[in-house]
Amino acid sequence: MSAAHQAPKAPSRVLAIVGPTATGKSDLAVAVALTIGAEVVNADSMQLYRGMDIGTAKLSSEQQQGVPHHLLDVLGIRETATVAAYQRAARSTVDEILQRGRTAILVGGSGLYVRAALDDLDFPSTDPDVRAELEAELAAHGSIPLHTRLAGVDPAAAASIHRHNGRKIVRALEVIALTGQPFRASMPEPRDRYRAVWLGLDDDPDVLDHRVESRVDRMWAQGLVGEVEQLAAAGLRDGVTASRALGYAQVLRHLDGEFSSEQARLSTAQATRRFVRRQRSWFRREGRIQWLSANDRGLVDRAVQAMDGSTIDT
Repeated sequence: MSAAHQAPKAPSRVLAIVGPTATGKSDLAVAVALTIGAEVVNADSMQLYRGMDIGTAKLSSEQQQGVPHHLLDVLGIRETATVAAYQRAARSTVDEILQRGRTAILVGGSGLYVRAALDDLDFPSTDPDVRAELEAELAAHGSIPLHTRLAGVDPAAAASIHRHNGRKIVRALEVIALTGQPFRASMPEPRDRYRAVWLGLDDDPDVLDHRVESRVDRMWAQGLVGEVEQLAAAGLRDGVTASRALGYAQVLRHLDGEFSSEQARLSTAQATRRFVRRQRSWFRREGRIQWLSANDRGLVDRAVQAMDGSTIDT
């Protein structure tokens, strides 16, 4: 059959909306879902937690506008979020949505979580938070203490990696932290599990910095400190993952007397700006993403256009 007589490409029924924090991904997901009859699957690692609402900018039921949202509020704050557990839950959820003849929209800024759901990955790629923490330790203390730690959890990996090869030591510890499994030096390329459309939202760095500042201000005005006080009383400090979330970690330091409320707010904004830069770097390496400006008034139309199998006009 000639190209001129080929049947048109069927629309995709899985959409990933990704990109840095504060670009409006959640609002776009709702708008697209209302337009095409879709359901939203959370791919933000911190929105998995019950009670962590203000600091994660979780949409309220009113803001969800009746669109079904999945994988929100599924973990207690003492539980540890893992990529492997999320992968199982997300794939099951997406499959159920597709079986009902609906479209699934994954939305979030946790790139590894999106890839875990949509790719045939049996290993982690990278995680900005884990990587940043390990790299900060490397910068502060050098590679030797990290290599000693690696020897304690994975002697075979430590024996194969020179104690001064900080980059590879960090990578090995990152993989172990994310999977609970020994580090494997040779990893295959990911393969698509679904025929998905990937859309990325971004903005000018200075504009996005301003959006981050405004977002953090709103969180303080909405009562983030009170939210963290309630969660702390319920055991937030015992949560290995939840206690490190942006905003929550800083407010905990305020509650412990290390920071004033203003210092906690400023530290949260600063840490969020750094996180945005790591997110941008991570997602820019993903070649499947079609990028859109977060302030484009035609975002919904462009997203629907992409779902119909067309290349979006930029």
